[in-house]
Amino acid sequence: MDLYEAIKTRRSVRKYQRTPVPQDKLLRIWEAVRWAPSACNLQPWLFLVVESPDKRAKLKGIIQDWALEAPVLIIALGNRENAWRRDNESIHPVDVAIAVEHLVLAATAEGLGTCWICAFDRKRLAAALNIKPEWDPVAVIPLGYSADDSPRSTRKEIAEIVKVI
Repeated sequence: MDLYEAIKTRRSVRKYQRTPVPQDKLLRIWEAVRWAPSACNLQPWLFLVVESPDKRAKLKGIIQDWALEAPVLIIALGNRENAWRRDNESIHPVDVAIAVEHLVLAATAEGLGTCWICAFDRKRLAAALNIKPEWDPVAVIPLGYSADDSPRSTRKEIAEIVKVI
């Protein structure tokens, strides 16, 4: 799939088929993530793929139930200690966001659906998965074949979002 087609067709999927995702597709997605840029090329990220039914069960009530139905569940972590800092503040959320966007666009190109989730209690999620303090849960990304045929939402016109000054 062409990059511009992936950008235009990517949408948030909240209902997934139970069909497993082939490893070759996952490897291509991880390769796309690996090439994401980051400040000073520090790559302050780690992606946890939650496969264990026990670990998934620990996430019930922390993330939305529908997300737990996806065949692949990814937790995107940023390292607040090893990221570049601006005004003495870690910018790991920006670096992780760039890598996650690579992930969701690559998944779209592979014919898979994703949803970028930030609506969760980071402290509870970290405790449930025994995540070390320097790692900050930035996003949860369910991934799999879509079982939702809802149309993509409309977008604002360029003139509404770009201003030349």
